[in-house]
Amino acid sequence: MNTKAPLVLSLSEVTNTLKNLNLIPLIEEGFVSLSSNKAIVPPVGELLFENPRGESHIKYGYIINQPYYVIKVASGFYENPKIGLKSSQGLMLAFSQKTGVLKAILLDEGHLTDIRTAIASMITLKYLAPKHNIRIGIIGTGIQAELQLKYLHTVSNCKEIFVWGRTAEKVKAFKDIFKDSNYNITIAPSIPELAHNCNIIITTTPSTTPLLFSSQIKKGTHITAIGSDTSEKMELDTDIIKKADIVISDSIEQSKTRGEIYKARQNNCLSKDTLRELGNIIKDPTLGRQNDNQITVADLTGVAVQDIMIATAIINNYKI
Repeated sequence: MNTKAPLVLSLSEVTNTLKNLNLIPLIEEGFVSLSSNKAIVPPVGELLFENPRGESHIKYGYIINQPYYVIKVASGFYENPKIGLKSSQGLMLAFSQKTGVLKAILLDEGHLTDIRTAIASMITLKYLAPKHNIRIGIIGTGIQAELQLKYLHTVSNCKEIFVWGRTAEKVKAFKDIFKDSNYNITIAPSIPELAHNCNIIITTTPSTTPLLFSSQIKKGTHITAIGSDTSEKMELDTDIIKKADIVISDSIEQSKTRGEIYKARQNNCLSKDTLRELGNIIKDPTLGRQNDNQITVADLTGVAVQDIMIATAIINNYKI
């Protein structure tokens, strides 16, 4: 019996299909499946490179009673912009859960990983952001920092943005991207200045040393940390985790080997009483922020259920 050739989608076909999708409820469904023990997600496969600096992650798994299992390869090579390439690259493969037949190849060049990461950040803001006196600080100026502002309107009306980057040139370029937007973007001269002015902070860098420290965090602040997705990376001083009233992981199991929570575990700065999984907060929002005085931290290392949900949505909604 002849097997039908898999659907092969280019980056442009993927991005055109994305325009028609409401991703937040889809990714939320994936997190709920994970926290409800309805998803099979093995440990992350990982390759780390030194010269030039880069990394490649293999994330894979399936959600029970869904049509596909998905294997995603995503890389970040941080010198790429110097040679005219974006740092993120990758693809997704979708196979039938019933037969193992390859059904689709999404040649997204890492774009879907970037998007699903940004959506996960928006979900944390939806459930954990303080409701009053909101000013949002973004640490970093790369692809993920840009996507934070592009998707912010889906969960917040906040227009007051502070941004910090390592060089004046990168911060100015970031601000120029949004020159025609409704955002009022202030360039923060330092991270302490950003933290002083903002009660929502999003960190988006591949740093391996802390950028944000406990002494800089005021009451009522929410932090979403999305840059630290390996065992080596670290954007937050571990005392921030110790100081937080609520700590959220996209996957508690995965946080045992990577991310800010992993570093906090190593330094005995994590209390089990404060740690919760994002899918459980989506199911029961009372597990999240209860007032605007609490300090909350969301540590996102990126989970295969996000890839499964976004890949499935692209396949199901692609119009030939």
